[in-house]
Amino acid sequence: MTPLPRDDLVIRTPEGIDFSLVLAGPVPRALALTLDRIVVVVIFFVLQQVLTPFAVLSPDLAVAATILVFFAVDIGYAIFLEWFWRGQTLGKRVLHLRVMDEEALRLRFSQVAVRNLLRFVDFLPGLYLLGGLAAAISRRRQRLGDLAAGTIVIREPRVGEPDIQAALAAGKYNSFRELPHVAARLRQRTTPAEAAVALHALLRRDRLEPEARRELFAAVAGQLRRLAEFPPHVTEGLSDEQYVRNAVEVLYGGGKALADGADGR
Repeated sequence: MTPLPRDDLVIRTPEGIDFSLVLAGPVPRALALTLDRIVVVVIFFVLQQVLTPFAVLSPDLAVAATILVFFAVDIGYAIFLEWFWRGQTLGKRVLHLRVMDEEALRLRFSQVAVRNLLRFVDFLPGLYLLGGLAAAISRRRQRLGDLAAGTIVIREPRVGEPDIQAALAAGKYNSFRELPHVAARLRQRTTPAEAAVALHALLRRDRLEPEARRELFAAVAGQLRRLAEFPPHVTEGLSDEQYVRNAVEVLYGGGKALADGADGR
């Protein structure tokens, strides 16, 4: 029997760290899709006004151009934004949803392209019935495009400002900011899932036993070092926990950017 889909998904990193993601349900995904369709229609309407004068020269050519433009806008909108915003469109941003690799690896452009090109198959025979059925029986709430691309859609709950400020309170000076080019490299190479692991490790550190706390921060700091290594004179004397704290402040921007959540990185 096929297991029913779950709202939470537990993923284990190569470093042996478990973290959970909240899978997006059908209602927020449908609302996000509706918002995106409205945006696409508005963009298409504007472009259609530009193409209208060509109908005088060749009506058939104008019709063909209109069809091509609609296809390009419909597919290109989602592909461009999901790649540019690392898994989000305007609708997904408003609903706090994000597309991710199903194993929490870096989302590849090919995955973004495949899941959106197969959207037409999910739509069959109409109103996303095929895609909705696939998502209903899939353990990870994946439509056909997600299954083919190896992607999932998650919810990104906001993280409260007081907790984050407390997590970073122990280190006001951040030596990582001395090398903005390395900090930028860290932001570029770190996936949303990896950033969330580091942030949640800080938020929950006081609930851990000392040994488990040391092991957790050693693993998280090790992964962050592999993504972008700061030179010894910047990291000298830093514990693994302080290393992670500095990295989280770099990844999320600190201050208000942190309070606005792990949803906009």
